[in-house]
Amino acid sequence: MSERERLAVPGELRIVEKLQRYGEDIGHEQLRYHRRRVLVSKSFTFDAAHHLHAYEGKCKNLHGHTYKVVFGISGVPDDVGIVVDFADIKKIWKNRIEPYLDHRYLNETLPPMNTTAENMVVWLFEQMEEGLRTSGLGERSAGLRTEFVRLFETPTSYAEARREWMADA
Repeated sequence: MSERERLAVPGELRIVEKLQRYGEDIGHEQLRYHRRRVLVSKSFTFDAAHHLHAYEGKCKNLHGHTYKVVFGISGVPDDVGIVVDFADIKKIWKNRIEPYLDHRYLNETLPPMNTTAENMVVWLFEQMEEGLRTSGLGERSAGLRTEFVRLFETPTSYAEARREWMADA
């Protein structure tokens, strides 16, 4: 059995004998495995209140949700194999998007719109795209872009905006 086969035995407990060292066991040119576009995702939650206009149903009354938003961002990995650092996505969320949403009355903090998930998901897409564009991250990774945003209003109900649909408008 080869060393690689021995290391790959499922369920076998083993202790790492030697930690791989950058510059000795792996060179800089080996850090990026490929030059293909890859999608990474990061999700966030926020609590907010809203109500809907011109709607007959429970949602015409002021009420709240614990929303979940998922951002799908793609790019070609940089020279160390990273498309975008998850911490950089979080920074855009924290600085540019979350202040308008978390523990807010959405009818007051978002642009004039009916605060449906369908309207809000497009606003979220636009905010992330602008955040990626102005953050300087696109220079680090080739063609960094928002591919989709999914906004869950409840655990089982969501609206989604996709790059190809945004281009159609």
